Amino acid sequence: MEKLLEKLKEYLNMETEIPFEEFSDYYRTLISELNQTFNDLDKDARVKALYICSIVQSNADARAKASKVNAKTFKKISAKCAFWADAIKFNLGKDGMSAEEIEQATEEINAVI
Repeated sequence: MEKLLEKLKEYLNMETEIPFEEFSDYYRTLISELNQTFNDLDKDARVKALYICSIVQSNADARAKASKVNAKTFKKISAKCAFWADAIKFNLGKDGMSAEEIEQATEEINAVI
C-alpha cells in the first residue's frame, strides 16, 4: 500500500489531470493489490487502502460527470472502490476501530499530503 500511497501523493500534487490510461492503470494496480493482500494487511495498511480507495472513488465520480466517452468505465471504477472502502471500514470495525477513529486516521493521512 505504501507504494500506491506515494504515487497517489504525487498525483494529488500535480497541476494537471492524469490521462485516462494512467488513471485506469493505477486503479487496476490498486484492485490487484487489494485482491492479493487484503487478508494480510495490518491496520495501518488498511487505513491507507481506505484513503486511496476514497480518493480514487471521488476522482472517478468527478471524471464520470466530465467525460461522456469514459463515463461508464469511471462509474464502474467508482463502484468498485466504494465496495472496497466499505469492506475495509467493516474490517477495521471488526478490529475495534470506531467510525470516528477510522475517519480521524484517514484525515491524518490527508493532512500530510
